[in-house]
Amino acid sequence: MRVSPLLVSREVPSFDAPELFLQSVPRAVVHRAAVSEVLVTGLRQVGDDHFQAGVQWPRSHSYYGRVAGRWHDPMLLGESIRQALLAISHLAYEVPFGHKFLSSSLSYSMRPEGARLAERPADILLDIRCRNVRRRGRFISAVDLDVDCFRDGIRIGSGSIAAQCVPETAYRRLRGERAACVPGLPASEAVAPARVGRTSAFDVVLGVTNMDRVWTLHYDADHPVLFDHPVDHVPGMVLMEAARQAALAELGLPDGLAVACDSTYQKYVEFDSTCLVTVTPRPDLDEGTRTVAVSFNQGGATVAGCEVQIFAV
Repeated sequence: MRVSPLLVSREVPSFDAPELFLQSVPRAVVHRAAVSEVLVTGLRQVGDDHFQAGVQWPRSHSYYGRVAGRWHDPMLLGESIRQALLAISHLAYEVPFGHKFLSSSLSYSMRPEGARLAERPADILLDIRCRNVRRRGRFISAVDLDVDCFRDGIRIGSGSIAAQCVPETAYRRLRGERAACVPGLPASEAVAPARVGRTSAFDVVLGVTNMDRVWTLHYDADHPVLFDHPVDHVPGMVLMEAARQAALAELGLPDGLAVACDSTYQKYVEFDSTCLVTVTPRPDLDEGTRTVAVSFNQGGATVAGCEVQIFAV
């Protein structure tokens, strides 16, 4: 494998890696339009299909901000894993820019104490093993990542993501006319922000319905974080955020910490029809956490699902 100038090689894995936190990687590497949304700060290969990525979580973020004034938002781990997948694909596996990435699953889990705010940003090291690496011609066509998350040398969580890599021409054939779809205006009234841990309706992704434990997916395509750049369907991170907000509303814990999310994506969530967000309580898995399952239904079919664990702070 040819090593990119942005990919630092080292023979022995290390969890003391200041060179991975010097600066953000270029925004194109992680498919962000805004530099402020780039979390990945470095990448190195430590073995066959084995990488370590530096990630920095800011003390405050315009969307994934402080929870209850003293915690990092654990959703930053989900976004970090998503960005790490893109960085590895482009910098290590040399997937051309312009390829589309289609995720079928994204999950993370972390210990609550790993999310505590400190006097400086959190330097997070992701230890990443790639498996099921599939190739089509010169480039990979699919890959799964298993991720362990470290802060100050202590393992605080883990996660995974599975994705396919598709050339833009093939993607346009796959999507057909929908490749040109653009989102319209929200069709429903937003849930009260305070109910889902938000201060502004602009940040709410659930819409009011007259059904118990059911909301509509509600979004504003002008949102600078959730819709950082033009897309032709609802992004997976928007669905994960909707699942988190549905869990907070169901449990009555607006300041709850979403310490785990396990999402699967069966179909594209389209812009042109209503998507229902439904909550089902689950038995609590761990002391101190509450668990709910969230399903997304559009056009009479389940298009995505997410199990969310909330820690009451």
